[in-house]
Amino acid sequence: MNFTLPYDQYLAVHRYKYLALYHALRTAILGGTLPGGTRLPSTRKMAELYTMSRGSVSQVYDMLLADGYIRTETGRGTYVADDSFYPAEGERKEAAQEAEGEGTAVMTKESASAGTAADAAFAEAGMTEPADSADCAEAGMAGAAADRGGEPQAGGTLPVQEAADSGEAGYDAEQAGILGNVRIPVPSNVSDAPETASPISLPGAAYSGIPLSSWGSRLMNRHVSVYEPVDGAFVSFRSRGMLMEYFPYAEWRSALKYAGGKSGGLLEGYCPPEGEESLRRAIAAHLRVTRGIRAEAEHIVLFSGSMQGIVLLAQLLLEPGSPAVVEDPGFHGIRRAVEISGGELLLGRVDESGLVPQDWAARLLFVTPSRQFPTGAVLPLDRRRRLLEWARRREALIVEDDYDSEFRWGGRPIEPLKALDREERVVYIGSFSNSMFSGLRLGYAVLPPLLIKPVTAAKALYEPLPGGQLEQRALARFMHTGGYGRHLRRMTRIYGERARILRSLLSERLGLLFEPLPGDAGLHIYAHWRRSREEFAAFRAAALKRGTDFRDAALYRVEPGVPAACFSFAHLDSVQLEIGVNRLLLAWKDVQNRT
Repeated sequence: MNFTLPYDQYLAVHRYKYLALYHALRTAILGGTLPGGTRLPSTRKMAELYTMSRGSVSQVYDMLLADGYIRTETGRGTYVADDSFYPAEGERKEAAQEAEGEGTAVMTKESASAGTAADAAFAEAGMTEPADSADCAEAGMAGAAADRGGEPQAGGTLPVQEAADSGEAGYDAEQAGILGNVRIPVPSNVSDAPETASPISLPGAAYSGIPLSSWGSRLMNRHVSVYEPVDGAFVSFRSRGMLMEYFPYAEWRSALKYAGGKSGGLLEGYCPPEGEESLRRAIAAHLRVTRGIRAEAEHIVLFSGSMQGIVLLAQLLLEPGSPAVVEDPGFHGIRRAVEISGGELLLGRVDESGLVPQDWAARLLFVTPSRQFPTGAVLPLDRRRRLLEWARRREALIVEDDYDSEFRWGGRPIEPLKALDREERVVYIGSFSNSMFSGLRLGYAVLPPLLIKPVTAAKALYEPLPGGQLEQRALARFMHTGGYGRHLRRMTRIYGERARILRSLLSERLGLLFEPLPGDAGLHIYAHWRRSREEFAAFRAAALKRGTDFRDAALYRVEPGVPAACFSFAHLDSVQLEIGVNRLLLAWKDVQNRT
């Protein structure tokens, strides 16, 4: 399971890594991101995540223990101290707000000086420099990997006033173990609809004899996909859903049984439009630990898949002719939702670092910052800040689609845009279809407070009595008992190995044809075609004849670009991956023989 902390910005202020980690953990605890009882990673795991020595991490844990922020249990691990340690709720919120800070994202001399004062305070307390502190400058440098799933190298700072400096926070500097101004760091770490068959277009002309509304006409004039079965002899690199032979059926059946209650007693009644409360609580707890998002159950609305949430948001927020910014290339489902809702597409240019911020004349933006779809670019911290500044200046909303963040096998988890949002201008979209199984159509949105009632009302219009209450309760139980976390860890190992195998095969056998972009997360590899467009078309046709195929990334573009392919791998084992790549190699030989 991922463990996301605001970390990198402290490296720009404190000389030592252990101080940066201490402040990041302390801020997450004070702000409620890590609530009482949360188990912290082992010193070994934390050292791996933040490229420190275990001794340095142990020193941080000792400091937090001495300050009362954590507790240890012999043989069990290290946990955040019980909630009874913290001040009253009002005071705690004030402390969190002070810790988060407001305003500009530019480092000031005052804050830098205060950070030095904090370092001096620890030095006076007898703290020594850890052996790995010399790496701090390098680890704190700004930047991010160029491509989706690439290794993030986050950096940058947000000016923050620590809670210890506020008399209202209920802490003095000695109790908090901190002096002066410091900075909260932010580490840099739409779901591709499951494609189980080839798409068929349903043209709007077929409905010309029936008087449709303007909405219905827009719907039928846009490409609509229906999926048919594909020959099992194919080794397809298109997305085919999740790998099911490793799914923990016994645990899931137990959760379903629990959800139904004794003798089915819990099967009566209806699910509210916003979704089962127990699952919304479980999602909020999961996001706090794995994504660093301070979510509460009342901020979350459940949907029948993330796409339903995207469509409802487009309908709620767009008047006919209203502009909305979408990435190009980007998820075609988002473009279709905007267009059918009557919105006007404003294309946001994507380069090797993701969406390029501009001063768009719009009040709605759809973006995939943690792993751009489909290229995989990781949006650097400075660009994330510029997007938030644009939203503040334009009084706009940003819809962040975090479509496959659960599966990361390298690098540090990337903090979502929602975790940086201080003005409630980001809607965070997530889904369980990628992490559980495709048939479980469950997505969710973490909403700003002012959007909760409108989105709930829209959901109630479409689904006044939503189905799937049993599955929602079962998933809540599955998450609460730790089954979901164990499942994610198991599948992350498996998918990581398959990604490594496919990347190696593409480089070794098809390196003259494709340039795979770097990545350490997600369930497909994006690769640029190295040769001509004509050869690309001929190669795709030859591959189909050889019994394999892949997704042409032109589907995700509005403006023409370099030919590219998306190779999904989650559903293929090592033997199938090798067979598929060998068939592609034979297909290229067929193209050469014909020319």
